[in-house]
Amino acid sequence: MQSTNVWDEPVKAIEGIAGDRRADRRYEIKLDLRWKLIRRRRLLESGTGASVDLSSGGILFDAGRALPVGLNVELSIAWPAMLNNSAPLQLIVAGRVVRSSGTLAGIQTVQHEFRTVAQPAAPRPGALHHAPTAFVPGTGSGEGYRRSTFA
Repeated sequence: MQSTNVWDEPVKAIEGIAGDRRADRRYEIKLDLRWKLIRRRRLLESGTGASVDLSSGGILFDAGRALPVGLNVELSIAWPAMLNNSAPLQLIVAGRVVRSSGTLAGIQTVQHEFRTVAQPAAPRPGALHHAPTAFVPGTGSGEGYRRSTFA
């Protein structure tokens, strides 16, 4: 039986404090997104921005303004792939702002899900096109509802 001495093995470099200590691999990808800043289930503010990098544990994004650390945020990210090559997807991420530097905000992901994006229905061949309409309460006696067209 051969004895091995653990002291003879090469010393592995230990990554210091300045190194990347994240458990999840980050992917540098720029995707358009919408963000909502939420406190106690109330919408405080919203805006648009773009992702800088993402992982399963968190996202770094440019919010276009400074976001306060500690608040909840919801991101709607335009996903570059389509479902069954026909339905656009968006990634919905809920998380908490854990760091902020200038207009960049880093969130820790709490929940995420993919959703399909609603597409306007294509007009059927031969169908007449009508402007979208809504019924609004009328103002005259006995009129009930009158038809209003949105431009």
